[in-house]
Amino acid sequence: MGGRFTARCILSLSCLIALPATANDDEVFNHVIERAQALADAPYQAPEESLPSALKELSYDDYRQIRFNPDRAYWRDESPFSVQLFHSGFLFQTPVNINIVDSGDVSPLPFSTDDFNYDHQASHLLEEDLTGSGHAGFRLHYPINSDDYADEFAVFLGASYFRLIGRDQTYGLSTRGLAIDTVSSKGEEFPAFREFWLYKPDEESSAFTLLALMDSPSLSGAYRFIIQPGENTQAEIEATLFAREDVEKLGVAPLTSMFAFGDINPELPDDFRPQVHDSDGLLIHTGADEWIWRPLDNPSAVRVSTFLDNAPSGFGLMQRERDFSRYLDLEAHYHRRPSQWVEPLENWGAGHVELVEIPTPDETHDNIVAYWVAEDALNAGESRRLHYRTYTLNTQPDEHALGQVMRTRHGNAAVPGQEDSSSANQRQFIVDFHGGVLEEISPDQPVELDISSLSGEILLPQVTPLPEGGWRARFRIPADSTPHDIRLRLLLNDEPISETWNYVWYPDA
Repeated sequence: MGGRFTARCILSLSCLIALPATANDDEVFNHVIERAQALADAPYQAPEESLPSALKELSYDDYRQIRFNPDRAYWRDESPFSVQLFHSGFLFQTPVNINIVDSGDVSPLPFSTDDFNYDHQASHLLEEDLTGSGHAGFRLHYPINSDDYADEFAVFLGASYFRLIGRDQTYGLSTRGLAIDTVSSKGEEFPAFREFWLYKPDEESSAFTLLALMDSPSLSGAYRFIIQPGENTQAEIEATLFAREDVEKLGVAPLTSMFAFGDINPELPDDFRPQVHDSDGLLIHTGADEWIWRPLDNPSAVRVSTFLDNAPSGFGLMQRERDFSRYLDLEAHYHRRPSQWVEPLENWGAGHVELVEIPTPDETHDNIVAYWVAEDALNAGESRRLHYRTYTLNTQPDEHALGQVMRTRHGNAAVPGQEDSSSANQRQFIVDFHGGVLEEISPDQPVELDISSLSGEILLPQVTPLPEGGWRARFRIPADSTPHDIRLRLLLNDEPISETWNYVWYPDA
């Protein structure tokens, strides 16, 4: 795994801070924090263009033919965990530095063509000088589905993106270290993890620890990830950020996903599949102990929604529909895409959850982003500490015991068969609730509908039990040019028995 070293430089900067060849875990993390601070104290320097031209010019098909040799997986015979690497090239033009921390010894993980298979169109690369190519990222493996196979459960690849999956899940949404100035007038900035430190696990390890150094024009940061694979793979994340410039909008714990179409879309594309999405809703658990559900949409224009809160308990992008028959896709397996939850481990104070929905023509583009924005800005020269947990899941967070929205649909409210129906221009919505405490409430109970709109009128609100269990809220909105920001929930004896459904209807949608 390479020899010891006595100093490491700060990316392309001069060697401002040296790390001893032997150090304990906290010393290594403190070193990364010091490096992040030193980076932020100096002018930003973009990574050097060191990639060989043969890799810069790779096509998508060529790059796909470069595969890590699983027989070369690091630690595969020493631990239940193993690491496989991604080759630089194609979209991944900036290699990252990867180091190994083994019992306090710190050493760089060198690039070697022996770790990879260069098949078919990529075979010509074996004739090239690939010195300095480096790695684009890495993936982690652990036996989460069976004892005799090490499944991939986490991948770090590109900017500050990483993905997690648990048992019987397949990759869907992505997580990021930070989102900076998303949908702002300045244009979005994508900070990147420039260097990693992977702690070698032993044969008894049940969690994997790694550190990452982040840098971007606006800030630098040091991250510690403790990732525990399993039915719901989770990552505990600590980060210290140092602002080089004022940050207009700092998106914490961003989740990036895709919603092409689903139940909420009355007009579906010419597609045999009834739904196509990695996530179907944003769930928020507020500091006031309210659960809010916002169905996702593929809008005709960029939509930004803010949910004001103080000391939030959590938020996440959820994939609630788990039935294969609702997708019918044998290749993408959307019914196995995980939900992902973010849970602060320290008080985040006042701010808001922000949801961004971007138009997309198809499923090849991520068009959904959700993150936390603190009320206090992060200005040049300031630092901020983050501590939170994020994890995958197939159901709901354990503490969510209320009835849940399982279906949102809307359509024209005209009376069938009436040419001049007075309700022809009205919009009718139905919201179906299932599960949680609703399973214990019989259809004869006096369930009430609590509904309101920040603007516009609500017509004919009513709530009725569903034949298969659960309850349906129904209402109409008149034909006008006013967006309707609507909230509703179910009550029994003046107590909430469901989460709060929130949706904004735009007349031009």
